[in-house]
Amino acid sequence: MSDLRTQLGEAVAAAFAAEGVDASLARVTPSDRPDLADFQSNGALAAAKALKANPRELASKVAERLASDPRLASVEVAGPGFINMKLADAALAERAAQVAGDAAHAGAAVVEAPRKVVIDFAGPNVAKPMHVGHLRSSIIGESLKRLFRFRGDTVWGDAHFGDWGFQMGLLIVAVGDEGKAEAFLVEGDGPFPADSPVTLEDLERLYPQAAGQAKEDPAFRDRARKATAELQAGRPGYRALWQHFVAVSRTALEREFGALGVTFDLWNGESDADPVMAEMIAHLEATGLLVEDDGARVVHVARPGETRKKKLADGSVIEAPSPPPLLVISSEGSAMYGTTDLATILDRRKAIDPDLILYVVDERQAEHFEQVFRAAYLAGYATEGSLQHLGFGTMNGTDGKPFKTRAGGVLKLHDLITQATDKARERLREAKLGDDLPEAEFEDIAHKVAIAALKFADLSNARTTSYVFDLDRFMSFEGKTGPYLLYQAVRIKSLLRKAGDQDLAPGAIVIGEPAERDLALTLDAFSQAVTEAYDKRMPHLISEHAYRLAQSFSKFYAACPVLIAPDAATKASRLALSKAALDQLEIALDLLGIATPERM
Repeated sequence: MSDLRTQLGEAVAAAFAAEGVDASLARVTPSDRPDLADFQSNGALAAAKALKANPRELASKVAERLASDPRLASVEVAGPGFINMKLADAALAERAAQVAGDAAHAGAAVVEAPRKVVIDFAGPNVAKPMHVGHLRSSIIGESLKRLFRFRGDTVWGDAHFGDWGFQMGLLIVAVGDEGKAEAFLVEGDGPFPADSPVTLEDLERLYPQAAGQAKEDPAFRDRARKATAELQAGRPGYRALWQHFVAVSRTALEREFGALGVTFDLWNGESDADPVMAEMIAHLEATGLLVEDDGARVVHVARPGETRKKKLADGSVIEAPSPPPLLVISSEGSAMYGTTDLATILDRRKAIDPDLILYVVDERQAEHFEQVFRAAYLAGYATEGSLQHLGFGTMNGTDGKPFKTRAGGVLKLHDLITQATDKARERLREAKLGDDLPEAEFEDIAHKVAIAALKFADLSNARTTSYVFDLDRFMSFEGKTGPYLLYQAVRIKSLLRKAGDQDLAPGAIVIGEPAERDLALTLDAFSQAVTEAYDKRMPHLISEHAYRLAQSFSKFYAACPVLIAPDAATKASRLALSKAALDQLEIALDLLGIATPERM
């Protein structure tokens, strides 16, 4: 059974149609005056204007048709033609019971036609530690992966390593210059050492050192470019050394992702597209898409006559193609960032044939993805619209700029999680929560609180906006925070445990009190929140619902005693509402990637 808003929308649409009015105008929304009604429809105003009729008279005719609907306690016309609808208590009780009985989805609808979806997110790089810049992609991508699965799609989450570009050539040369990899630099097929010649600390030290040297030393840069080309061409020693780089890096990445509760179905890197690279290049050549351009080879993706304004260094503005060509092969013969992304699309089509690929990547990469997507459509590797870049804003410091450490450097993700966990311990002890628990359980709770704070702080903001990182505020057990939601969930769990100790159990739901109505309406709204978050690719809509649900339960708990209710039937009804609220809250939090403890 669908949610009540959808049901009323269908009923109002039928009433509009019966009056000869376009049913699409019969949009039903939550009332902006909840003291007067639960839902409203303003469609009569637009319909009357199109028909040159009196909107209030049209609204009255529609209201008359709805008056006999047993789901409605009242239907009234207000103002110039607003249709206000208040639900019957019985309809709310029936819907709340359906939500309570739906263990898997808590009343949320699933898609009618499931799709195969790949979500490309996180994008860590080999040899580079994860930092706060990876946080948003990881958190948003994980939530979307869960959301799409929840609605019924088959989903693959892909970490999509950066493991095949110029940075690999830099590392090969830098490791060689330190004398750490002599056995891998010889010509021939090996065999090569099975043990890694470098540690993660070596890679983290050498990469920035080599990147800086390449900017200052053209000879070093040329050696790195040559090493990159030889690696990509299959030189055995370079491939063996590169595999050690990948393995060492992945161990650290799995640790960080594990701490965040982020998982992947595919740990593919840019290198995994290499087997289809030759086929792709040949196809682009055969179709005439790949053309020479100043020693390099590119695909022109701008449509004929398409231009955009471009500002030059001197301040003048010119007309330029929009967007610029996609660089496929550099003048040195190396595959580029866009090349591997394009080849990855082809590889995914061969391996999975997805209906949709979502890229959760910084908004600043928008032009890059526009180039790659256009090239993929031109080459026939994807259907128009099946590739979507889901850009996001930045996580900023209190100065409004991208978040940095106090020393001005980029904060490692591991250090951020450690800081958050330390703060969580501090806040738990201040609130005297978990004082009587075993140390291991307390530490588990502290970690859950820390991750809830980080994730909810991010996901309570619209994906496309930036936000200010404030760990003290995020870690509060009051207000719109992750720890507050965990506390509410734990409070309901405690209530249900006490009920069990008294041999009380949930029963038939009856709605009578205003707070019961409000909670039932909030439970019903989950389906709409999930659908809109899915359609708009906006997890913050789930966050909003979770917070509203926690608030609604808190008001219910204060106004409607549960364990000391006046009779057994009322106790059973309110216990059922409490359990339904907990189940839906935990599902909503799980969609955000947030786990709830059993107690605090």
